[in-house]
Amino acid sequence: MTPLNILIESLKEFLTNVGANMTKIDYYFATISPYTYLAGTRLEEVAAKHGAEINYIPVDLPKLFGATGGQLPKDRHVSRQEYRLIEMRRWADKLGYDMNVKPAFFPTNMAPSSYALIAAAKAGGGDLGALVHAFTRAVWAEEKNIAEEDVIRECLVAAGFDADLATSGQWEAAEEYTNNTDRAAAAGVFGAPFYIVNGERFWGQDRIADLDAYLAGL
Repeated sequence: MTPLNILIESLKEFLTNVGANMTKIDYYFATISPYTYLAGTRLEEVAAKHGAEINYIPVDLPKLFGATGGQLPKDRHVSRQEYRLIEMRRWADKLGYDMNVKPAFFPTNMAPSSYALIAAAKAGGGDLGALVHAFTRAVWAEEKNIAEEDVIRECLVAAGFDADLATSGQWEAAEEYTNNTDRAAAAGVFGAPFYIVNGERFWGQDRIADLDAYLAGL
């Protein structure tokens, strides 16, 4: 083996060990979740700060609610429905985000966008955090229907991915999407966004600061 080959193999081993030792954040989210939208890209900033890796796990939120005792917004008592809108508006104002708390395309079928995100994660080449935010922003700030292929393609391109991922590998992605939701319920996830690190759970975009503090203590 030449000195160059030895150097290459050593570098591969180093990078493998670095990856194995990185702290991993399991990030459970839904592409139509208002609080996933309000999370913005703060998770990505926290992960970069601590050298952590994010595992993006889109879930079927209505199915997850059903499996964990939750209720869809439309099925909640009117007082809860009203306060949900108040909190969303307050958080949007606090964070400086544009937000229509009663968007034109909510609810909508989140499966196609979730499939595209799963395909994008496998393909690489773009920014998954930006893609999640693009989908949620399309719903909550841009009055777009993320069940439509043209909207999905637009979001993929904006995040640096191939637009054709909107329709590629859908059978495999559908299976993974179902497994993600089952896996989420088994892990103690009951809403979105939800973050798990080393078994430690954090629910909600308002717990990102707590996640930051936890990572700092590792």
